[in-house]
Amino acid sequence: MPRLIEIRTYRLLPGTIDAFHHAVHTLAVPMLKAKGMDVVAYGRSDHEEETYFLIRSYENRMALETEQAAFYGSDDWRLGPRRALVDRIQTYLNTLLWVSDTAVVEMRGLNKNQ
Repeated sequence: MPRLIEIRTYRLLPGTIDAFHHAVHTLAVPMLKAKGMDVVAYGRSDHEEETYFLIRSYENRMALETEQAAFYGSDDWRLGPRRALVDRIQTYLNTLLWVSDTAVVEMRGLNKNQ
């Protein structure tokens, strides 16, 4: 069955990538997973020094909107790691595309730079 993936790319403020990664890896991703979100891969981009990516998988667009609204509207997020991440982001871009289950599995295996 196809999956809708969201690829979120971040351009970070200079000199913040290590702290950003630490906050994503130790705070945000465990929280996303605890809320039931499918985090496929995340980490530093290979092509530019201050860029980062987060890939999540959803059943459909409604699931994406529902899960993200619940997560980003929660006190756990707003009172937790939000500030440690948002303050380091210069810009970000979301891209949505449909892929096969196999593609999601392969992305997980090929991007183990978490």
